[in-house]
Amino acid sequence: MELSDRKKKILAAVVEQYIKTGEPVGSKSLLEYQPMSLSSATVRNEMAELSSMGLLEQPHTSAGRIPSHKGYRYYVDNLMGRTELDEKVRKHIENAVSEKSGDADSLLSRAGEVLANITNCAAVSAATVGESAVIKRIEMVPVGTRTAMLVLLTSTGILKSKICRADSEITPSLSESFYNVTSAALVGRPLCDVNLATMQTLAASVGCDAFAMLSLLAGVTELARDASQVDVRLDGQSNLLNYVELEQNAYELMEFLRKGEPLGDIVTLNKNDLDVLIGKENKYRQLEHSSVIMARYSVKNQDGGTIGLIGPTRIDYAKLIPSVKYLTDLVGRILTKALEED
Repeated sequence: MELSDRKKKILAAVVEQYIKTGEPVGSKSLLEYQPMSLSSATVRNEMAELSSMGLLEQPHTSAGRIPSHKGYRYYVDNLMGRTELDEKVRKHIENAVSEKSGDADSLLSRAGEVLANITNCAAVSAATVGESAVIKRIEMVPVGTRTAMLVLLTSTGILKSKICRADSEITPSLSESFYNVTSAALVGRPLCDVNLATMQTLAASVGCDAFAMLSLLAGVTELARDASQVDVRLDGQSNLLNYVELEQNAYELMEFLRKGEPLGDIVTLNKNDLDVLIGKENKYRQLEHSSVIMARYSVKNQDGGTIGLIGPTRIDYAKLIPSVKYLTDLVGRILTKALEED
């Protein structure tokens, strides 16, 4: 869609003023917000043409204009200026999400909390396992005569653990056999290759320790399965209740966010480094008055996961997109560094 420079300037001003005030924008208030060498009548005519093009809407006959979903999209794609992340916000993100946050689960938990806090939106985060993800390490720590803690770490920083009870005594000989078998046959292997049939074959290969080994390897299978599943976190959903434009479908939206499956779908649908879905561009009807910003992070050049936010269409895109992108990149760098040092 081609717009004249004058229409671009007016559309950008309407979007930015409406984001700031939440009130329909009239020609007079627009000229007060963004002085132009134009008459109020000229601005009014241009706004009427932008409305006929589907970029602006008029909620009431006597009211000013507000951006349509198409108007927001044109603004984000063509008019939005590049905004540098505020130094104070950057420091806040770095202090909250540090190398001390731990594994991917803990790190994403902190990332979701800080994103919800600085954006006043709902934050969504998930570590996802791509086809290239492999097992990086498997550990067994005996904690009783027949009980051990099993730990599995993936190449994308996902850490899973569980207590497992063996069918016989966990002897030093069994521990050594477990280490040798898992190091040789499982470390470096894709998660999707780990199944019970594989483990039964491995257990049989250790001879007299096969009976005790089977229950331990079955525990590793469960950890691999858990690490392969998308675990979606949601933080700050109550922030959405503060927006007047979401009041009409607030209950429906809260119920939608409470369900894990749709959020998991939103996360896995995001295939780009950065996606911005506005209003009816979203797959789910419950999000037709909302915008979703999602960014992916990489761990050692592998797909690591997604962090993003859900807010009203009236969010400050120029301000929030850099925040999401910086936080996402930071999580990827921290996890990459941790795995390189491991």
